Amino acid sequence: MPEALLQVTDLNYVYADGTEALRGVHLNIARGEKVGLIGPNGSGKSTLLMCLGGLFAGHGMVRLNGAEMNPTRIPEQRGSVGLVFQSPDDQLFMPTLADDLAFGPINLGLTDEQVRDRVALVAEQMGLTPLLDRPPHHLSLGQQRSAAIAAVLAMHPALLLLDEPSSNLDPRARRQLIGVLEPMATAMLIAAHDLALIGRLCGRVLLIDEGRIVADGPTAEIMGDKDLMEQHGLESWREQE
Repeated sequence: MPEALLQVTDLNYVYADGTEALRGVHLNIARGEKVGLIGPNGSGKSTLLMCLGGLFAGHGMVRLNGAEMNPTRIPEQRGSVGLVFQSPDDQLFMPTLADDLAFGPINLGLTDEQVRDRVALVAEQMGLTPLLDRPPHHLSLGQQRSAAIAAVLAMHPALLLLDEPSSNLDPRARRQLIGVLEPMATAMLIAAHDLALIGRLCGRVLLIDEGRIVADGPTAEIMGDKDLMEQHGLESWREQE
């Protein structure tokens, strides 16, 4: 059995208006494992990512590398989990792409040389080197998506959380995104309505509905179960698609 990188036990989250967004969520993710997170709109996908990324304070137990994640330990755990938002506009805000890629490493307290090395490495990895001097808002949406991922990868996270990474991408940009994510050894939790992308990248999928994980298993088995998928407002998917 692979070693668990992330362990979540009985995680709950209630919004200020009383809405129960997460109800008793349990899940484990192994090192290097790519896991898909699917469910209808309002099922709790984004809320779960926000809790795991430390932006929302849920109630329950979340452990990364065996250490409990909680607000008192955020400084020492900063950079261990990287969250890529659905919209790059929520993440890219510096004058140039190079500045955005350097922002995280700088806030980790790295030296100038270490920051430069990390920026150069992720820019090359994501095919962004020729664009480093350009303002992020001058990039295409596909380039912005790659830049948002690169900005998180520059912090060397143990776990990468992606919220609808293929949203609004044209077919070529989507293929490029898959080509970037597929060979990565970083553990990932990918929340998406794009079932074909989940099928391509993830060997395992979690189905969440009304704040609960209702199914957890091999991707083709879960997403190919017509009755299960339709019961939770989704269409079934076949691996050949």
